[in-house]
Amino acid sequence: MDHQLYTLKNGIRILLNPVKSAVSHCCLIINAGSRDEEKGRPGLAHFIEHLLFKQTQKRNTNQILNRLEIVGGDLNAYTTKEYTCLQASFLEPHLERAMDLLQDIAFFSTFPEEEMIKEKEVILDEIASYEDQPEEAINDDFEALIFANHTLGENILGTPDTVKSFVKKELTDFIAKNYNTHEIIFAVSGFYPLSKVARLAEKYFGIIPENKSIKHRKKPTRNDQLNETQKKPINQSHCMIGNESYGFHHQNKTGLLLLNNLLGGTGMSSRLNLEIREKHGIAYTIESNYSPLSDTGLFSIYFGTDTEKVAKATKLVHKELRKLRENKLGSIQLAQAKQRFIGQIALGEENRMGVLISMAKSLLDYGKIDSLKEVFEKINKVTADDLLEISNDIFNPNKLSTLIFEPLD
Repeated sequence: MDHQLYTLKNGIRILLNPVKSAVSHCCLIINAGSRDEEKGRPGLAHFIEHLLFKQTQKRNTNQILNRLEIVGGDLNAYTTKEYTCLQASFLEPHLERAMDLLQDIAFFSTFPEEEMIKEKEVILDEIASYEDQPEEAINDDFEALIFANHTLGENILGTPDTVKSFVKKELTDFIAKNYNTHEIIFAVSGFYPLSKVARLAEKYFGIIPENKSIKHRKKPTRNDQLNETQKKPINQSHCMIGNESYGFHHQNKTGLLLLNNLLGGTGMSSRLNLEIREKHGIAYTIESNYSPLSDTGLFSIYFGTDTEKVAKATKLVHKELRKLRENKLGSIQLAQAKQRFIGQIALGEENRMGVLISMAKSLLDYGKIDSLKEVFEKINKVTADDLLEISNDIFNPNKLSTLIFEPLD
């Protein structure tokens, strides 16, 4: 992946992905997310993300929201367990406008009390909206099951009680403690010379005071197998099956990514989709997901179906997992799985914002960015023996936990 780097004296790194296009993108990735909150205070990182759009030392809410939209651009943000991401898309001439705005909201927001009161109501509505979507809510509850008694198990949105209780000092303390300038990446995708991007970066981000705050992220302890059923006001049952898995730096990460894609990843030809949806017709949506984090990860399978079909669908899922534990992939199967995964990664290059964010995260997590060739080489090095070993570890039936949402009687 073509890129150039420039580091400011305060530690903020500037990443340029030179791409010739009328539309440019930029993002500010901060290595601070919901797992960095104080235990029992979930939702703070996400609340800060919302408040960044409300008022700065020189702009009110309308001026922030209109700054890019008035020239046809777009501004957005999101919070994960480990990151806060601010992102913007705009026409090529408006790079400085975008950099000025992202700098302003990230580092000069003022968090006025009246805006905090309004935004609390917005987030309470957001929480209620997620609770009305069981396919979303079960993901959060499954993480709470797997990472019980750890901040990774707490909801990114928080709870109604915590959201209502946040005060300004908590926001400013969290930023001071977690917005380490050496763990911030500003990335640009567009047809610009590095000299221009560096000059603007010095102007807008070079003035930010250096912050060397050090995180002490506590690694979660692995829980035993857990099985739980919850009654919900829903019409269909929803099920999650999964296990704690590998982090970013684990040698088996690439192998599990490949296995996940084969089992229930993107596309209609995954093993779970062919067996459970196409062959038996008992689930409209069935998919698997692997989310690596800095020191751990989560592998999960999700499906929704009629309550009377849950047992059969679960049995079929375990049947597919057992096949991967007991049968080594043949050379043709392995080659096809790799080619499919490689092809999907290559197609994903069309999503330039997604690629840019991925590059910035890679720089944060590994201190480097692999080229597509290097990514493909890692995939091609995975052996059938590797996949068999990973399957017997992660898909061990004695380690897999299950969460089911069932309709109320």
